[in-house]
Amino acid sequence: MKRIAIEMDEVIIDLNHKFTPDAASQEAQADSLDAAKPQQSRPALFQEIEELIGEESFYAGLPALPDAQRVIERLSQEYEIFITTAAVEFPRSLAAKLEWLKANFPFINPMNIVCCSSKGILNADYLIDADPQHFAQFTGEGVLFTTAQNQQETGYARVDSWRDIEQRFL
Repeated sequence: MKRIAIEMDEVIIDLNHKFTPDAASQEAQADSLDAAKPQQSRPALFQEIEELIGEESFYAGLPALPDAQRVIERLSQEYEIFITTAAVEFPRSLAAKLEWLKANFPFINPMNIVCCSSKGILNADYLIDADPQHFAQFTGEGVLFTTAQNQQETGYARVDSWRDIEQRFL
């Protein structure tokens, strides 16, 4: 059975949902997560976003992206599914991420949840991710999930939605 690794943030979970006027400063709201590489261009904004994501309560109530639950459940019938997250970069978020996955994706085997920043350790045929840097050391095929930050990236297979993923893999 082929394996698909799927990044959690911005691919499964709608992080932008939290960036509303009362969830972040006016500056963070204006830029939301749409700024290309805010850690480089706007370090203060990136620090604010990083602090919000690091809060234990950040993930509570966040929705899955449209069709993600349905499509991942269908994929799990034909592929071995692994959920990846760079939770080690935001250690306080790990428990909240695991709880969110348990509540929203109960069909995912907890043994198939992988916390790693370097995706090169993954032994999967495909990696669906919003950050093209994660494909550099990955030995399978990278599939770029479109977000505001990666629209200019080329050189990778690209999907714009979970319906696109459904059409590509099923």
